[in-house]
Amino acid sequence: MGLALRLLSAWTPRRVLLRELAVLDGRTTRALDGLVARHAPGSVASLAPHAPAASGSLEDRRDAMAAAHEARIAALAAAVGRERAVNLARETLFRVGLEVGEEARARLGVGGTVEDLVRAARVLYRVLGIEFHVEGHGPGGWVMRVDRCALARRYSDATCLALSAADEGVIRGLDPRASMAFEERLAAGAPACVARIHLGEGAGP
Repeated sequence: MGLALRLLSAWTPRRVLLRELAVLDGRTTRALDGLVARHAPGSVASLAPHAPAASGSLEDRRDAMAAAHEARIAALAAAVGRERAVNLARETLFRVGLEVGEEARARLGVGGTVEDLVRAARVLYRVLGIEFHVEGHGPGGWVMRVDRCALARRYSDATCLALSAADEGVIRGLDPRASMAFEERLAAGAPACVARIHLGEGAGP
């Protein structure tokens, strides 16, 4: 485990949370803007321009990011249908999450243990106001339960389903052997988000 991971998993300063949120906001929203421009060009003018907020509380900045995500998924769905919009967004956002995870792995010094994977995921999820715990369920596999997600109240089911691919990409980036798939989601009415994490050769979204 790297020193940065050890320190940040114990306590993450607000300035780090704000900086990392701006990175996630910028990358995910730009990716969705690109999809809208390609598949729903008539909607581009109606979308409010969005850039990561430079002021305001962490909660306000998360809300602004979530609103931007929601507007773009809605515009995409109106143009190509819900299912295709979600699939297009998932494919793109998985790649975004993968890059974020790979960069975090190098920056934090994430080793090859499940403990390091969970610690690093906890640091990144703290940025988004997400609290979770992990339960082992057998050789090579674990269950992650999200008890609180600051974004769930802002996301429709379609937006949550699309953005969850970024989470799955992040896990793969943190450990190239890891794959994660959500089975239940708060935005879909479940009491908690539930995802299964496996180690080994995994597929994308």
